[in-house]
Order: sequence, then structure tokens, then C-alpha cells
Amino acid sequence: MTMEYQLIVSTMNRTNDSLLDDMRITSDAIVINQTDRTGYREITRDDAMVRWFDFNERGIGLSRNSGLMRAEGEIIQFADDDMEFTDTYREDVLKEYAAHPEADVILFSNLCLNPERMPYQVHTFGRVRRFEAVRFGGARITARREKLLYNNISFSLLFGGGARYCAGEDVTFIQDCIKAGLKVYKSPVILSTMRQENSSWFDGYDDAFFRDKGALLAANFPVISRFGAFVQAYRHRGQHGYTFRQLTGLYQEGIREYLGKK
Repeated sequence: MTMEYQLIVSTMNRTNDSLLDDMRITSDAIVINQTDRTGYREITRDDAMVRWFDFNERGIGLSRNSGLMRAEGEIIQFADDDMEFTDTYREDVLKEYAAHPEADVILFSNLCLNPERMPYQVHTFGRVRRFEAVRFGGARITARREKLLYNNISFSLLFGGGARYCAGEDVTFIQDCIKAGLKVYKSPVILSTMRQENSSWFDGYDDAFFRDKGALLAANFPVISRFGAFVQAYRHRGQHGYTFRQLTGLYQEGIREYLGKK
């Protein structure tokens, strides 16, 4: 039976369901726990049903896709395990969709306890176009599930933690939504606070990081990716011990590799 709203949570190596209390989950949800075993159980919490899957596999894109293909909610929301939700997150999502029936995807707001990783803040509800869309992460994505299914949209298995390129599955997902013609909006409504004390994929600003950023440019903006490499290199010149020339070279390496394999 289809439900109004369902949360899709990606986590790793959880041995019990304390995650649900840590995240303050009170809605219907699917938990994808990437670990060294396989299993399934259902957890009833008040009026909500949590379907918990253990999979012996790795990759954030794979995890989100595993949840998406099993989801039943009319409106779904993707979440990471370092989020703590507000008391009204489910109601706030449904209220925003009811107020904006034209929206296929809404990117909600959240806060971060780590000031160095504070996400892009939204102040007014509005349409998101392609260049602004690169500022949003996966933990902000909600969508009408059937719009994703009918447009064959899922998360890339090339980008993100556990994949060939270290990050970007969320950016690529939102870009794919826009390119498919889905109406993507941003909302100032805050649904959660994130800890983001560490990252499962970020190993520092090294050569591989900037090459992977070049590949991400090529994946989402192939026509202007080489120009984008110069812009990004200029913007970050002198940072993290890299010169403009070095950064340009690394971005271009990533672009060449990605486009050469297509």
C-alpha cells in the first residue's frame, strides 16, 4: 500500500536500531545498512514502520538506489546517518509539497554543527537551475517517487563514497532531474541538523580529489567542462598548496579520463 511519505536512510556497520533514536526518526522509513552480512527486519515505532535492510556491499550511490527501488512513499526523502531531524520534519515536507503541487523535487534546508561544513543556505522558496544545483547535497533531496521512476532517474555508481570518483553522486542526481525536465525547487524550511564531524570519502585535498572534481565537471557539463576547469582552478589557486597551473592540469586530467571512457 502506498504511503504519503517515506525516509530513505543510508548507514554503515550498524549492529542495532539505536540509529532511529539518534536521528529522531518518527516516520515510515527504509534503512540501508551496508555491513558484512545480509538480513531484513521490520521495526514498528508508534504508527510508523521501519524496514531495515543489511547488505554486504559498499557505495553511497548503491545504498540510495537500494532504498529507492524498495520505496513505496509518494514523497521520499534521502538521508544520511549523521542527521538529527526536527519534531515536524514529515509534516513540513508534506505541507511544502501541498503548497507547491508543481514541484517534482524539493531541496530542503538543514544546519550543521560543524561550522566549516555549513551547507548552502536558502532564504526563499524558488526554482533551482543547473548552475545553482551544484550547491546542494544528497541529504537535502526530497522527490515525488513516481516522477523519478517514470524518468528512469537513479544515483550514479561512478560518483560518491565507495565509487570510482570520491564524491558527486548527489550533484549528478539533481542535474539528471533537471535535464529530464523535472521541476526542482529549493525551500528555506529546516528539517534537520547534521554533525558532519568526519567524512567516509574525503581524504584531503590531494591530486585525486581535484582529478575527481574534473571528472564531475565532465559528467555534468561536458560541453563547458574545460572552461569550468579554468574557472575552478582560478578560484582555488594558492589554496591547499596548489598553483593555478597545477590545479588546471589536475582538473583537465579528470575531464580527459571521464570523457575518454564514455
